Amino acid sequence: MTEPENKVVVGRLGAVYGVKGWLKVNSFTEDPEAIFAYSPWTIGRDKLWQETNIVEWRRHNKGLIVKLENVDVREKAQLLTGMEIVVPEAQLPELDKGEFYWRDLVGLAVVNTDGYNMGTVKALMETGSNDVLVVKANLNDAFGMQERLIPFIDEQVIVSVDKDNQLITVNWDADF
Repeated sequence: MTEPENKVVVGRLGAVYGVKGWLKVNSFTEDPEAIFAYSPWTIGRDKLWQETNIVEWRRHNKGLIVKLENVDVREKAQLLTGMEIVVPEAQLPELDKGEFYWRDLVGLAVVNTDGYNMGTVKALMETGSNDVLVVKANLNDAFGMQERLIPFIDEQVIVSVDKDNQLITVNWDADF
């Protein structure tokens, strides 16, 4: 199968668990168990993709494990480790006004309230207290920055997110 269009990565298959084909699951969904609400999964990497169904899943210690259709032995499961779990964009729930999926913010320009262009959102990362924008600075950054980490704190730091104009305005010093 070719790489699916309009795909959204919701997780990644981890290490093999046991000898009967179970795999650990690294969920990227806000509620980790919500990954199992999507069906079917498309799993793969590079140009190798396949659709699969979940036979069974359960919590194990602090993580999640899954049994996939037609994966009954450890050796078959090992071939799937590290594969991304993707679902069609249309399966994602509608968000309330002012909420965003991380993927919607990647690529947006970031300017501060003084009008300084701080760069472009390269990624987001989750920390214990709040999410953080990873902003790749422009090549000619006046402060010599290559990357900025800006906490995604509504109103206090994030002034506005304008998806139509591809712009995030922040209350953040350009030299920090």
